[in-house]
Amino acid sequence: MDNRSEVREFLTSRRAKITPQQAGLPAGGRRRVKGLRREEVAMLAGVSVEYYARMERGSLSGTSEAVLGSLTRALRLDESERAHLMDLARTAGTTRRPARRRTAQPIRPALQQLLDAMTDAPAFVRNGRLDILATNRLGKALYWPLFQAPARPVNMARYQFLDPGAEQYMTELGHQRAAAAALLRTEAGRDPYNRDLSDLIGELSTRSEDFRTLWAAHNVRLHHTGVKRFCHPAVGDLTLAFEALPVPTDPGLTLTAMSAEPGTPSADGLKLLASWAATLEGDHEPDDERGTDRGATRRP
Repeated sequence: MDNRSEVREFLTSRRAKITPQQAGLPAGGRRRVKGLRREEVAMLAGVSVEYYARMERGSLSGTSEAVLGSLTRALRLDESERAHLMDLARTAGTTRRPARRRTAQPIRPALQQLLDAMTDAPAFVRNGRLDILATNRLGKALYWPLFQAPARPVNMARYQFLDPGAEQYMTELGHQRAAAAALLRTEAGRDPYNRDLSDLIGELSTRSEDFRTLWAAHNVRLHHTGVKRFCHPAVGDLTLAFEALPVPTDPGLTLTAMSAEPGTPSADGLKLLASWAATLEGDHEPDDERGTDRGATRRP
């Protein structure tokens, strides 16, 4: 992925989102640009117009943290956008190297044991490419529709954008798709030379108009907590809160666990899902059925 074009398009898109009124500037007369002008961003960031123009052309190499912090405030970037800008700056100016594939690495046994010990909560481990690398029994039952597709590793973004059953299974599919595209954009900023990631983005861009639109928006996201809603084929509607926790000993991996509010229909649905999961054949399948086959990677 071209870091310079990523920088240029990200800064341009963020500048276009801010009105002069939001920035505390007079609107002035007729404006030819959407959002702020370059010179207005430069003034707000405390840098020269020429310096900011150079950054917006894609050159962040050598930019100090102080200037990046000023630019963050001028563009009113949120936490995920600020982190993305820092990632873009970190990879700027590095010698471009050929895109590479990640070496497949299995989930550590201790991590799988932790998942399996979580018997009352669906849980899974994913990487930055949104491959599901491991689950517990309840997690696999929850995401059963994804495991029915033949492609491995099981990939959440591919399912959401390309599988015809996603619209029925994910009751807020538009929201889920927007989150997936933003998470992939965030990962692309962290690791721009990952061939597995760029191949997935290319596939989704080629086959999904919705993905192309969302990708062009350059939105990014940190996915720590929230609510997911499903219409599961075996148990019906489920509303589940989730917590997504980075795995410190396995950089690039995230452990996500879900729960239902006690006393709700979703809590009853999870109990029913647990009973249904116990009836599934092949409950202890080999690693390639858990998503850890030769194509799965820790961090794309």
